[in-house]
This record gives sequence, structure tokens and C-alpha cells, in this order.
Amino acid sequence: MQVDIKTSDIRPIRQTFSHIARRFGADKPASRYQEATYDLQPEVNFHYRPLWEPGFELYDTRRTAVVMRDWYAFKDPRHYYYGTYTQARARQQEAQESALEFVDRRGLLREAPGEVRQRIEELVLPLRHYEWGANMNNCYVTAYGYGAAITQAAQYQSMDRLGLAQYLSRIGLLLDGNQGASLARAKQHWLGSPEWQGLRREMENLFVTKDWFEVFVAQDLVLDGLVYPLVFQALERELSAATGNGFGMSVEFMRDWHGENLRWVDACMKTAAEESPENAALLSGWVKDWVARGKETLAPWAAVAFGAQGAAQLDEAVSALRQRAAKCQVAV
Repeated sequence: MQVDIKTSDIRPIRQTFSHIARRFGADKPASRYQEATYDLQPEVNFHYRPLWEPGFELYDTRRTAVVMRDWYAFKDPRHYYYGTYTQARARQQEAQESALEFVDRRGLLREAPGEVRQRIEELVLPLRHYEWGANMNNCYVTAYGYGAAITQAAQYQSMDRLGLAQYLSRIGLLLDGNQGASLARAKQHWLGSPEWQGLRREMENLFVTKDWFEVFVAQDLVLDGLVYPLVFQALERELSAATGNGFGMSVEFMRDWHGENLRWVDACMKTAAEESPENAALLSGWVKDWVARGKETLAPWAAVAFGAQGAAQLDEAVSALRQRAAKCQVAV
């Protein structure tokens, strides 16, 4: 008996969802990122105005001074939607957990010289409270922002900040053998040490900043653009050498995360600035203001961390941030 195997070409009736087809064309297959991102923002049929701000709709483009013709112009270059985001973070978490286990097993932080452990406790661990504040600020962007293209990424950003705070807490536990005393002392440094009060003040100022895009600029571009190079690059080089690279292994996720995250932040800034001269001028004013405040805020911390080289280290971080802003078409 002879069996003839034939193939049939089955063409799908529809390539994607209707709202995606209206944006990109009916004959073009859509990516998962496009289907999970575009045109998901509720725009009509709101039942009530928010009682706390009746001058606005529940979702309202007027909550920021930035004006966009299309709020879905804010593409995430990482193409993160829930699936790709969780897969990427799972791989990173697995690698970071292995690094922390190695540091713990070898006692690289626990058995470091007392002066080194004290520097980590005083100059790094208080950032767990900064990360909690960054979580709050990005939650605000998520809640009051407009367009799923930017609010979706801001939500992932807010969850990342909780993870970063937890990793900083893990470093504290590695320092004191899981006793938690270092974390309690780090909290008191955040609340009372002079070198932290400027940053703490600006974080609290952001809690009451109304314009959600300004919060995004101040937190994710400016403050992160100064804090991360200072702590997880400049200071990390010094502390890693004194801990047999134990500290460097413990903050590997922070360095990788910041390098990845700035791609999204810079893309959003460039998109907003190129939309109109008015947007570019507005962003320029915000960046100039927050860079000046950030430099003043971090000067005491840099002086304690780097001594006589503190001002130079801070100037280097500010210069790099200004170069980033210039590439995003934002004059500083």
C-alpha cells in the first residue's frame, strides 16, 4: 500500500487583534510585545472622576506638562512585557543567588576587615531605604502615567526596586552572619547621619511632586544616574579590592540592572524631547534643576566615601549624566 503525504498551507484569517491591526496594519503579524502593550490604556466610559482630584479624569493626559500626540511612542528597547520580563529577571536572580551563596560560604564579607564592613554598613546599606522610595515613585508613575507603553515599564521598574532593596538587605545579613544588626544600624544612618539627609530630603520631596513625568525624570534619570555610578562603580572598585571581590559579586545584579535600565530611561527621554521644542525645553529645565539638587545632595556622601577625591568623583558622575542627557536631545 502506498501512502501519499501531502502538506496543506493553512493561512490564518486574522494575524492579530483588531486594535493592533488598526495601528500596524491587518496583514502584518504582531509581536508579543506589541500585543501586550499597545492601545491598552482606557480612554472612554469612566464612571466617575477621582474624588481626591475632581478636576481630572481617572486617566488623564493633563497630569503632566509633557504633551504627546501618541503616548505609545514610548517604546521599550528591551521589549519587556510580562513574559519576557519575568524570564529575564529569573535568569538574573539565579545568577545572583549563586554569587551570594558563594560569598556566604567563603565568608568574604563576614570576615572582611572591620573598617571595610563598617564602610559598607554606613555607605551602602542605607540605600535599601532609597530603593523603597524609588519603588514608591515608580508606583506613582504607573498609577498616574498615561499609555501602557510607559506605565507597564514603570511597573516593572517599581518591582525591580523592591528586589534591589532585598539584595541590599542580603548584603547586610552577609556582613553580620544573619543577625540583622547591621540593617538596624543602617536605618539609623539613613535617618540621622548627615551624609544621607540630603538624599533622604529629595526622596521625600519626590513623594509630593505632582507631575508624574517629572518624578520619572528626577528618580530614574537624575538620581539613579548619580547614585549608581558613585556607589556601584566607583565605591564598588574600592570595596571589592578589600573583600576579595566579595562585595563586587554581591552587587553584580545592581550593575547589570542599571546598565539595562538606562536604555529604557534614555529612550523615553529622547522620545519626549523629540516630540516638540516645548517638551525639550521642559525636560531641560527639570534635568538642570534636579542635577543641581542631586549634586548638592550627594556632596556630603561623596566626601565621606572618597575623602579628598569626593568632589572629583561626583563631578565625573555629573559629567557623565549630562552627556547622557545631551544624547537624549535634552540640553543641560
